[in-house]
Amino acid sequence: MPLPTVAIIGRPNVGKSTLFNRLVGKRLALVDDQPGVTRDRREGDANLLGLEFRVIDTAGYEDEDAATLPGRMRAQTEAAVREADVSLFLIDSRAGVTPLDEEIARWLRSTDRPVVLMANKAEGRAGETGVLEAMALGLGDPIPFSAEHGEGVVDLFEALLPHVDRDEEEPEEDPESPDAPLKLAIVGRPNAGKSTLVNRILGEDRMITGPEAGITRDSISIDYEWTDFENKPRKVRLVDTAGLRKKARVEEKLEKLSVADTLRSIDFAEVVVLLLDATRGLEVQDLKIADRVLQEGRALIIVMNKWDVAENASSLFNGVKGALEEGLAQVKGVPLLTVSAVTGKGIDTMMRVAFETREAWSRRVSTGQLNRWFERAIEANPPPAPGGKRIKPRYVTQNKTRPPSFVLFGTRVDLLPTSYQRYLINGLRREFDFGAVPVRLVLRAPKNPFDRDKA
Repeated sequence: MPLPTVAIIGRPNVGKSTLFNRLVGKRLALVDDQPGVTRDRREGDANLLGLEFRVIDTAGYEDEDAATLPGRMRAQTEAAVREADVSLFLIDSRAGVTPLDEEIARWLRSTDRPVVLMANKAEGRAGETGVLEAMALGLGDPIPFSAEHGEGVVDLFEALLPHVDRDEEEPEEDPESPDAPLKLAIVGRPNAGKSTLVNRILGEDRMITGPEAGITRDSISIDYEWTDFENKPRKVRLVDTAGLRKKARVEEKLEKLSVADTLRSIDFAEVVVLLLDATRGLEVQDLKIADRVLQEGRALIIVMNKWDVAENASSLFNGVKGALEEGLAQVKGVPLLTVSAVTGKGIDTMMRVAFETREAWSRRVSTGQLNRWFERAIEANPPPAPGGKRIKPRYVTQNKTRPPSFVLFGTRVDLLPTSYQRYLINGLRREFDFGAVPVRLVLRAPKNPFDRDKA
């Protein structure tokens, strides 16, 4: 069976040939700062993290008469797109979206071929604005990439996989679909009962357990189906992890590797359950783990295990809740639940909350809804004027989910104090029911050479 084909397209000098060389692993295509070096289509066999396909380097797409050389080059590019299984559309993130980029995007949207949008030259901060501008092209979220340095390779692999991996018997599942498996990592200090909880969820002794702390060393991933309260099966990918001790106590090389493995599991999870030992209460190490989860942008649930043997349960619960409100000030209202891994009580509630939390973590709000709320929020509490200079917020848009992330545009918005940013974030939480998942707000104040107030 012939290899699937991937065409690289874009206007001149956006880095198409540099990307081609990186994918084929050789300097097959000529590369120069001068635009228009590539004219004919060049093909080569590519291998991207084990994904094999035929890649086509095309000439820069230019808006010229069909009889001219640039016009004939454009015809070659259009033919490559028709023949390819998927196209990689490159823009130069440092130059931003140009009128020619917009024209190419309109043409691509009119075809029936899948397109992966890539914002090349995105290394460093110089390309951030171009990445955000590319979202307006109507071709999905762009992949920030550096063909020169190889940054963004994993994201490109994931974007190409559904289109070029022909060994898959089933279509690739959309990770943001409500029916996709919930990636649920269970973390905590040693001997909090993580493996016992996993065994109870699975209904079998899948994990080795015992009174000794630190039995689990590797992060173990297990696929499981949980039946919800409506008797509907829900897919779950459970990850049991090694216990996280205080950093000063981690000395052996094996334990260091286990800790690194656990931290990777947090990075790849959607929802993280931080399991506490109810007989020991909340400790400083628990707060450090919780903070790490939130810093990574994962959704967090805190669960107190061994609730069946906890003493003074009511006062213990209220005490832990109060300590969390103070210790996790950046995110108020993190779900606090109780379970017994021995009896199984509370596990169904934990699973239901985990799915609900993922739903909030994956939620996207339309720009219209956002800005109607934004206008009310600004009117109710206008931003301050530091040094007598007005801050003029213009509009807000959601640039990504998982976690929900927003970009605020306006004049001098980079001068907004932390307290006002917190006011906006808390307003977003309340208005759009994000609960306690991490919400990120990025401020974008365009540099205006004619703005004398900023000179």
